[in-house]
Amino acid sequence: MAEADPPTHSIRIGTGIAEVDAGAWNALAGDSNPFLSHEFLALLETSGSVAPGSGWQAAPLLATDAADRLVAAAPAYLKAHSQGEYVFDHAWADAWERAGGDYYPKLQIAVPFTPVPGPRLLAKAEEEASLLIRAAEAVVRQNGLSSAHATFVAPEQMPLFERAGWLVRRDVQFHFANPGYASFDDFLATLNSARRKQLRKERARAVAGLRVEELSGDALRPEHWDAMWLFYQDTGARKWGQPYLTRAAFDLLGERMADRIILLIAYDDDRPVAGALHFLGADTLYGRYWGCLADIPFLHFELCYYRAIDIAIARGLRRVEAGAQGGHKLARGYGPVATWSAHYIADPGFRRAVADFLDGERAAEEAEIEWLEGHMPFKRSD
Repeated sequence: MAEADPPTHSIRIGTGIAEVDAGAWNALAGDSNPFLSHEFLALLETSGSVAPGSGWQAAPLLATDAADRLVAAAPAYLKAHSQGEYVFDHAWADAWERAGGDYYPKLQIAVPFTPVPGPRLLAKAEEEASLLIRAAEAVVRQNGLSSAHATFVAPEQMPLFERAGWLVRRDVQFHFANPGYASFDDFLATLNSARRKQLRKERARAVAGLRVEELSGDALRPEHWDAMWLFYQDTGARKWGQPYLTRAAFDLLGERMADRIILLIAYDDDRPVAGALHFLGADTLYGRYWGCLADIPFLHFELCYYRAIDIAIARGLRRVEAGAQGGHKLARGYGPVATWSAHYIADPGFRRAVADFLDGERAAEEAEIEWLEGHMPFKRSD
């Protein structure tokens, strides 16, 4: 009897992305999305922001070929809770645990604390990407986990999950699209008169008596990170109860990713009073963290939305992604965009219940997006 051919690929669960060769990881991730880079994902681990005690235990899925070369990878984590994901499954967890099951730990394929769409299956070919899906399912089955979740998946990868039978969930974010504006005034000219006047008033009032510095690369210094840490702590304590990133994460951002960061700091005389941290992608500006130590009307809109539009226009970027949720962005020129996640539920009965829930949710999401699109502040062509 002829011997079977040896497998062409092997898949394992890594102990951390920091331990994966940076060049091999980045060759798969590409350079368009900074949050998928080895630099960003590894610094989350090195800084202690992602660690077993945080409820995020790094467990990347790694596929290698016969020559032990990395050919596919997925940023994956064993989760002990549902915090820091921005795709909310707390009701699912409660239902499963009321039925006597253990929802946690679960397998999460995601970028921690970062609701930014992008590829979750890092591979050059669909066949190798599909291997990662099967590997995630095997991890769930072999370890008795309740589920696996891939969140904020790039739309072009969703068919891979759908063909594998994963449940599909849709949500909505608000992004600014730049068709090639020459200036902020060029953008304003597309808005209806009332909204155009309102935006001008908000911008003027936001910075009255303040100066705003735009910092990147070598201009970023330790005192800037000290200020941003205070801003982040204030916002994190109010929104989440406990900030996700450690102080060390901000230092590492400055050391490893300064050229991909734009930090806006507002000063009252020489005192920093507010800041917004943005990341640069190949064609996108990503707004991530914001904080303010004084109650200054409209300053949040200025640093997080209007200045982001300025930067995108000046750099010829196609869009601004300003984070999760926030219907108030609609009035400021940020339009509704669907975001996607995929979910593998191991138990057949539980899967049916979640599928029924998603069917109802999907109808509501479709109606919401249609309503939002009809209430954009742009001039009507008719």
